[in-house]
Amino acid sequence: MIKTSKVIFFIFFFFVLVVSAFGQKYGIHTKKLDNGLEVIVIENHSVPLVTVEIDVKNGAYTESPEYDGLSHLYEHMFFKANAKIPSQEAYMERIRELGATFNGTTSEERVNYFLTAPKDSLKQYVQFMYDAVTSPLFLQKELENERPVVTGEYDRNEANPFFYLNREVSKRVWWKYYSYKNVIGDRDVILSTTPEKMRTIQHRFYVPNNSALLISGDVTPEEGFALAEEIFSKWKRGKDPFKTLKIPDHPPIPKNEVVIVKKPVNAVTIMIEWQGPSVGKDPKATYAADVLSFILGQHTSKFYKNLVESGLALGVNFSYYTLNHTGPITLYTQTTPDKFDACQKAIFTELNKMTEPDYFTDEQLENAKNILATNEQYSRERASQFVHTVGFWWAVAGLDYYLNYIDNLKKVTRDDIKKYLDDYVIGKNHVMGVLTSPENAGKIGLILNIKEGELKNEKK
Repeated sequence: MIKTSKVIFFIFFFFVLVVSAFGQKYGIHTKKLDNGLEVIVIENHSVPLVTVEIDVKNGAYTESPEYDGLSHLYEHMFFKANAKIPSQEAYMERIRELGATFNGTTSEERVNYFLTAPKDSLKQYVQFMYDAVTSPLFLQKELENERPVVTGEYDRNEANPFFYLNREVSKRVWWKYYSYKNVIGDRDVILSTTPEKMRTIQHRFYVPNNSALLISGDVTPEEGFALAEEIFSKWKRGKDPFKTLKIPDHPPIPKNEVVIVKKPVNAVTIMIEWQGPSVGKDPKATYAADVLSFILGQHTSKFYKNLVESGLALGVNFSYYTLNHTGPITLYTQTTPDKFDACQKAIFTELNKMTEPDYFTDEQLENAKNILATNEQYSRERASQFVHTVGFWWAVAGLDYYLNYIDNLKKVTRDDIKKYLDDYVIGKNHVMGVLTSPENAGKIGLILNIKEGELKNEKK
């Protein structure tokens, strides 16, 4: 019994050392408070600045239609009155006193808030963020003032023709649960929301056991953890929001579909989107997706040469966006109306060739892995930006995924890439959107030869 206990102890001790050393290799140190708050300290003493960030597992993926866009509105309301600061004016005055820059972002699966300032008053910054996240007031007047600011972002998006293309394609790719992917939200929902809805979001998601506190820059782990314990341990643990709130699984795209968006544009833009892997269910495919996207994006690739250098396309991009609740695979290209037919046929020809052994070389595969790894390492040099990356991966995939990213990236093989393509792209249902001018729309429609909304893939 004693020997077994010792063995278990040493195994556990070794595991802790390995994980700790791995995190420390990137200046990342973690600790979980008793209330469930994940504390992440990123040590970088290159400049005397610190960034304090709060990340919350919230965003479009939590939004049923009646809450469509309210994660984004909540982000705006974060920078308003709370129990310690009586108004937005006082909030901004306090920001100026701290000498801080601040912002927040909302995406599909993460909302974050952050400020960057000189290191001298770190405790004040941490206290400032604690007050903002734990005691917002959601004053009716401030909510009314902020609605037009959020809808103003909507207006700016609507001024861009590509917004309509993306929206029409997304509505068909995520056809059953579109609100769970619609970060910008629904205008009517935003304009009609109440303080009560804001408080529902707060009580459901803004709890320590669904959040992370990140402190990055000129700070030691000991300093960061001590401040987190002193200030944030008072934050009461809440119910796990995802035990009671069911996040729906997006059903597959039922059939190939084409949508034409008519706007005053010169070129013709083609957007093709598939449902890709979930990082939680198929993490191996996400590494293959990243490597393949890099290979195809190089001007030396057959994909680029056969579409762009041939003169069929003005440019082309093939990418995957890593998400836990099904990430999209998207192909963008632009061409001219007279070359549209040849271009869209060439796209599917290239897609069907991608699993052939000679579509890319061993050298291209190894270069892709090495350059991606190098780029990732360079991205860690600026602490005030690196913290956002760490926060994103904490929310979407878990910190272990990120810490092991480079090692797993380097393991990607041809077979992994082929499996990714076979599982998610080749012969799989997709939505094709075409952005063109009203004058050219009729010609494009004839070329597409749409029959019952189906686009014929050259691969049977």
